[in-house]
Amino acid sequence: MAERKHIAKYSGLRLKDYIGYALGDVGCCLVFSLNTSLLQNYYTDALFLNPIFIMVMFVVARVWDAINDPIMGRIVDRMKPNKMGKFKRWFIYGGLPLMIASILMFIQLPGMIDAGKQEAFIGAYVFATITYILFGMMYTAVQIPYGSLASVVTADEKERSKLSIFRSVGSALGCTPILILNMFTFFTDPKTKRQEVNYTILIIGVVVMAICSFIAMFAAYKMNKERVPVKPVPHEKGSMKAGLKRIFKTRSMIVLCVIGMLLLAQSMFGTSYFGYVLRNYYQANGPLAMIPSLISQFMPILLMFVVPPLAKKFGKKEVSAIGMIIALVANITLFLLVFIPGDEMHSNTLIWFYILNAIVSIGTTPLTLQIWSMIADCIDDMQVKNGIREDGSSYAVFMFFRKFGQIICAITVNCSLLAMGYNFAVQDFSSDQIRLMYILGTVIPIAMLVIIAYLLMFRYPLNKAGLEKLQDEKEAFFAKEEKKQIATKSKGGK
Repeated sequence: MAERKHIAKYSGLRLKDYIGYALGDVGCCLVFSLNTSLLQNYYTDALFLNPIFIMVMFVVARVWDAINDPIMGRIVDRMKPNKMGKFKRWFIYGGLPLMIASILMFIQLPGMIDAGKQEAFIGAYVFATITYILFGMMYTAVQIPYGSLASVVTADEKERSKLSIFRSVGSALGCTPILILNMFTFFTDPKTKRQEVNYTILIIGVVVMAICSFIAMFAAYKMNKERVPVKPVPHEKGSMKAGLKRIFKTRSMIVLCVIGMLLLAQSMFGTSYFGYVLRNYYQANGPLAMIPSLISQFMPILLMFVVPPLAKKFGKKEVSAIGMIIALVANITLFLLVFIPGDEMHSNTLIWFYILNAIVSIGTTPLTLQIWSMIADCIDDMQVKNGIREDGSSYAVFMFFRKFGQIICAITVNCSLLAMGYNFAVQDFSSDQIRLMYILGTVIPIAMLVIIAYLLMFRYPLNKAGLEKLQDEKEAFFAKEEKKQIATKSKGGK
């Protein structure tokens, strides 16, 4: 392997750098998990919003993201670095408004609901729409620069892989407190067997998590260092269109965008929908209802020292694809549990439900841990092919696809609830209804995992050999850029 001195020039991370980068996702996930783990249940069980409205609202918000995300990406690309950096300054610029928007999503103003009839008034629908869209915009203002940050923290592909691992661990640490909050907020009353919501605990928990989120982002701002020089993208007529065209012509990037979209949809679907399944199909409450979500969040921490050496030996793509096959087989087995005869409470299959969900998490974790470094690989791929680096715009496209994954989750979760006849006010479901709830909760993730596995194995081009070749091309690109800079300075001196 040839010496890559130019890449080494912009590398050399220490433990402090990895922790600082991970804190960015701790902060983001402390509020994003409010969205993924609590908001669906809050809307249906505390604010009494209609599932059809929730689904439509989520779709409308994502349509707005189609406009908002590329604009934010272009803003980030065009901004020049200053003493606060180019990307990390958005931890401050966007972090404080994001904290406020996160709290507003869960505020119940007087006159929003009729608690006796368990129905929402029009004001609740309007307020929910405004605050949800506001949250999405503020989250974009932090996430797109944060995703781009990895490309300027280091130029070394192996260090970026390690950053991706730490980011995923930071995500798990950020999501876990929300799952614990969920245990004490949504539960089934043991006497009435009805679903209940403790709003006081919910809103106190939301405020605490939002404040902790900003503290983590401030720490991330202070601890991160931008090493790799990045030229601002010039402001020219039609530059956004041209930039998006370059992105969509890069096969590695678009395939990974679709993979990321489905990976998030599959993860969010399990987090949102399995709560309904466990409380209704298995009559499991409190900590028992959160075990699959807790396992999925802690799995990256458990495997953070296992996946990197496997990826180094066999390749990121290869290890991720094998993991998806394992997850798929486990999910198919999970579906088959519904056909095992048992007692009325299905307690004889509950332990297998937990075990198989753990195996699904083991299978999806290699991709979860590495996807952020794979994005940086795709951006490198575009840079060596097009001669221009557009981190913000590229990451904006990736984030939009992930938000489209939220649409898929919203549609599948709420359509599944409608299909089985979910009604919070009634809570008296027949055996056929809860059986259908379980079937839909296992079949839908199977479809998503099949597509992800196919794309990784047959469509994503950056295998181990291809990635090694890309590093040599990147080294040559840096050398060429350095010669240009020397020539420019020489001319200026004359």
